[in-house]
Amino acid sequence: MNLYLGIDFGTTGARSTIIDSQGTIHCETEHTFANAQQPELPSAWQNALWAVIDQIPPAIRNQVRAIALDGTSSTVMLCNTDGIPVCEPILYNDARGAAVTERLRAIAPDNHTVLSATSSLAKLLWWQEGGHGDTAPTVFLHQADWLAFLLHGKLGISDYHNALKLGFDVDTLCYPNWLTQGIAGAATPELPRVVPPGTPVGEVRAQVGDRFGFPRDCMICAGTTDSIAAFLASGVNLPGEAVTSLGSTLAVKLLSHTRVDDSRYGIYSHKLGDLWLVGGASNTGGAVLRHFFTDVELDNYSRQIEPEQESLLDYYPLLKKGDRFPINDPNLPPRLEPRPTDSVEFLHGLLESIARIEARGYQLLQELGATPLTKVYTAGGGAKNSVWSAIRKRYLKVPVETPIHTAAAYGSALLAKHGTLI
Repeated sequence: MNLYLGIDFGTTGARSTIIDSQGTIHCETEHTFANAQQPELPSAWQNALWAVIDQIPPAIRNQVRAIALDGTSSTVMLCNTDGIPVCEPILYNDARGAAVTERLRAIAPDNHTVLSATSSLAKLLWWQEGGHGDTAPTVFLHQADWLAFLLHGKLGISDYHNALKLGFDVDTLCYPNWLTQGIAGAATPELPRVVPPGTPVGEVRAQVGDRFGFPRDCMICAGTTDSIAAFLASGVNLPGEAVTSLGSTLAVKLLSHTRVDDSRYGIYSHKLGDLWLVGGASNTGGAVLRHFFTDVELDNYSRQIEPEQESLLDYYPLLKKGDRFPINDPNLPPRLEPRPTDSVEFLHGLLESIARIEARGYQLLQELGATPLTKVYTAGGGAKNSVWSAIRKRYLKVPVETPIHTAAAYGSALLAKHGTLI
């Protein structure tokens, strides 16, 4: 039997899903970053990678024909020419790139996707400005790039989903001159070679194959981002349909005939076959909810909310200042006041406010020319909350459904199975 392994790296840990040629799930595993570990350290990522693979039964591992990984978008790192990290990575929501805004605007075209304090290019420029002390040659990689390197051993390969916020041009499939000339200098890291997501990159390293019992010809494929992997898992293929990922953060992606890019609002488009995946990602989401409530409390209090009753609390729920979409402002302050004494009322206000942000995001996409929204599928932990779904449906004014498959790891497994067909 031919099996396909997808591995998803999120903010709390790693997950794996193995499917067969018909898309049937044969095994799922999970590893949560331990409290003693720092999830921003590559050693924690590597431990999680080995842990989710190790949990897969050997009889299943030895039938895996291909593997693909996804990682958090714009989580980036610098490695030496042996693939060893030379400094701590910068995570997806880290806005230190705001310090290089002037240089970024001098390099990039107006309203380009990279014009954000959290873009991959902003982080690269921050490193160039003296953010790390290593003067030896370095290679710039995304989280998914480095994790795949651990499996196939070919350093410096990325995919055009991860590389979009670095400035890679998905129309010409090359780095534009404004980018290569704009970063040129003594401290310039080597940029990764970019291939379509799902492209077979190389067979699994011999030592990795021997350790886990993968077939010698098991192929490691170029990956994608976590939110695109969740989109792929949903099975959406009709323009006008969208996926909202309600994980630690809120990400929206609308399948569109038309490409839309506008850095003023943190909107960008990923290439998906002959169509475009238009969307953005906000820092609001489940991480804010979990800051105030346990999972048990969220479930209990949600049951006491009347979803058709509008909350009068108008929040902008963030854990720290700064958002990316639909307001792209690294200095945007959280708004969590007034806070009622009733926890149910407070949760209602949070859920409703996040729903407003989501609705505003989709409204912006359509105002700027994306295909009109017809249906929203929900992925991530928030998809399990039926009260939240009812609140969101009231704002979105289209059907809100949970797809059969919502896990990003399932989407990466599909990528491994289909290769570049998407």
